Amino acid sequence: MGLDALRAPRAGRSRSLHPGAWWIWALGLGTAASRTTNPLLLALLVGVAGYVVAARRTEAPWARSYGAFVKLGLVVIGIRLVFACFLGSAIPGSHVVMTLPEVPLPDWAQGVRIGGRVTLEGLVFALYDGLKLAALLICVGAANALASPSRLLKSLPGALYEAGVAVVVAMTFAPNLVADVRRLRAARRLRGRPDSGLRGLLQVGLPVLEGALERSVALAAAMDARGYGRTAEVPPAVRRATAVLTLGGLIGVCAGTYGLLASSGAGYGLPVLLAGVAAALGGLWLGGRRSVRTRYRPDVWGVRAWLVAGSGVVAAAVMIWSAARDPAALAPSVVPLTAPALPLWPAAGVLVGLLPAFVAPVPAPAPAPAPAERKQESSS
Repeated sequence: MGLDALRAPRAGRSRSLHPGAWWIWALGLGTAASRTTNPLLLALLVGVAGYVVAARRTEAPWARSYGAFVKLGLVVIGIRLVFACFLGSAIPGSHVVMTLPEVPLPDWAQGVRIGGRVTLEGLVFALYDGLKLAALLICVGAANALASPSRLLKSLPGALYEAGVAVVVAMTFAPNLVADVRRLRAARRLRGRPDSGLRGLLQVGLPVLEGALERSVALAAAMDARGYGRTAEVPPAVRRATAVLTLGGLIGVCAGTYGLLASSGAGYGLPVLLAGVAAALGGLWLGGRRSVRTRYRPDVWGVRAWLVAGSGVVAAAVMIWSAARDPAALAPSVVPLTAPALPLWPAAGVLVGLLPAFVAPVPAPAPAPAPAERKQESSS
């Protein structure tokens, strides 16, 4: 009985995980990635995010965008290395890999170099820097693949509803674009037409843009039919209090976060942060009075959502603590060039991020195709 209680349930309408928990988990991993350039820790973070996505993503269209973010991360690493080769690096080095023809520049462009010596230290530094940015992109891609944008919009406070619609529409554009490209390329392959190269890209791009325009028009019509943008009347004093509380709360959150991250502001950082969060929540509550919408079957923030979000927060907190305690372990030296080592406590904190793969609800299997569809697939 105890093992059955600990086992993750099958995801359903009433037992699905809150989408905000996935975003907090992913942002926690992204925060941990932003605090280190250790390639072993960054590879561990990418592996944790990939394992959780493979174990808990659904068959929804937005869940297929994770591969695109991984490819984008690899492109970022390649671009960073190319820049280090052709535009030089500020890192001095003694191990010369190759020497490129250097373009002479005028005197006013001192400090800028095109070509010249390419050192191993500069390439390793660029690789570490590109890995950090790629890990951040992959963490954001994990949140896009696991959290439903429509459910996330439904869970936002009323004061953020209009801004949330814009953000959700922007987040859904990339997964839908990837799904459209895959569908059109598969259709062209079935017809014996080229789906790669410049010609295939040009012939696929126009239908993709046409589909995006059709979705935009349909979305605008649906939002207008549902009364989007219509607000209730509130007294002017409430509007002014909402603006003061929200703006003051956001300033307090920024100042408190800076105090916590800075070495000399630990005394005032936490009180200012808590006061800013309280003021911002009060402003959001007052601003929600202008929204006249209702929620149908709101998502519940349960114990599993706390565990998922907490695992990301723990990974970020352990990495921040390790950066203050032993910064050399999180930033391996490139001058002189040394082999990176895997620190114990940061690695343990990153592995805590694997918890959603075991406690989050198991996604429901894809529905089996109808007999007519199976017959059509077998004949083709």
